[in-house]
Amino acid sequence: MRKHIVAGNWKMNLTFDQANELAEQLMDALEKCNLNKTELIVCPPFPYLELLSDFGSDSYFMVGAQNVNDNERGAYTGEVSAEMLASLELTHCIVGHSERRLYYGETNEQIAHKVDHLLGHNIKPIVCCGEVLEEREAGKQFEVVERQLKEGLFHLSERAFGNIIIAYEPVWAIGTGKTATPQQAQEMHAFIRGLIRGRYGATTADDTSILYGGSCKPNNAKELFANPDVDGGLIGGASLKADDFVAIALSF
Repeated sequence: MRKHIVAGNWKMNLTFDQANELAEQLMDALEKCNLNKTELIVCPPFPYLELLSDFGSDSYFMVGAQNVNDNERGAYTGEVSAEMLASLELTHCIVGHSERRLYYGETNEQIAHKVDHLLGHNIKPIVCCGEVLEEREAGKQFEVVERQLKEGLFHLSERAFGNIIIAYEPVWAIGTGKTATPQQAQEMHAFIRGLIRGRYGATTADDTSILYGGSCKPNNAKELFANPDVDGGLIGGASLKADDFVAIALSF
């Protein structure tokens, strides 16, 4: 049975002291509630991974990275490998976020390589997909998402795919204050699950967690998560406030 998952993406925010303070606030908030229904993942910037791993060792949440290089190792100054992430005992890593695709030109082929390296080191990829505003307005959102998944993920065996988490990002709703309606979110999530069913069968499709990643906040999370194919959220700005992040996690 697939899991309810709420993952926080801190992006390029916070100083070390601020990260430490947020982690402490998050721990305090989690100690006061029961999150048995939801799996929490926190993805801080690279310099704070070890810090968060220390907090996460108490099992209130797991820790993931925001990115990984598509090569195993070598002369790639400033980059981080899956092997390095595994040495920190990280459990998850975001792959193919829309900002990586937009600002750094990441391709579906690169994302496929990243997924392979992560799985080779027993790290679960949170693989992002989604359309920009122009593609949505042109009615191409399903075509775009299908291509991203087929080229970035569908080379995997059924067994390997069982370790994948997918995050649907309507790119036009990230940091804009816009949010896909619950109906739009459900429509795309159901489409994605249908693609997985067609490639890997009903059992794998039913077991795959598909997260929503577009301006999910405490005031809309419950309505979004009520959809049968929305299994949680990849949370950006709201993950920088401990109370908001926990409120979203409690929305199931």
